[in-house]
Amino acid sequence: MIGKLQCVVLDCHYPAGLAHFYAALLGGETDRPDPRWSLDEYWSTVHVPGGMVLGFQRVEDYRPPMWPDPAHPQQLHLDIEVEDLDAAEARVLELGAVRKDVETGWRVYLDPAGHPFCLVRGGGPGSAD
Repeated sequence: MIGKLQCVVLDCHYPAGLAHFYAALLGGETDRPDPRWSLDEYWSTVHVPGGMVLGFQRVEDYRPPMWPDPAHPQQLHLDIEVEDLDAAEARVLELGAVRKDVETGWRVYLDPAGHPFCLVRGGGPGSAD
């Protein structure tokens, strides 16, 4: 092992807003003081239950991915396991997500900054919808 994952960082235009979106989606604490980084208008975080940290970095000329257009690749996406796809969908749409696609066992959305993420049933992407 060379190192360990410190956090997953998503580029965006408004870090604090995207941090609050993911805190509402996953739980956790936004912008917890942490000696590993500074918190300001260019950097925001969410410490989610279980120890994972998501970072949100302001990019002035941010251009969102255009999933599934390969000319504007998604760069990364998160799979979020949920108990009830319909209930989870209702909540993420309330938070500002946009539904993009439905596959067997998972659903694809865009967060408020345009990053794709999937809601997957508890058994993972291969389980029935």
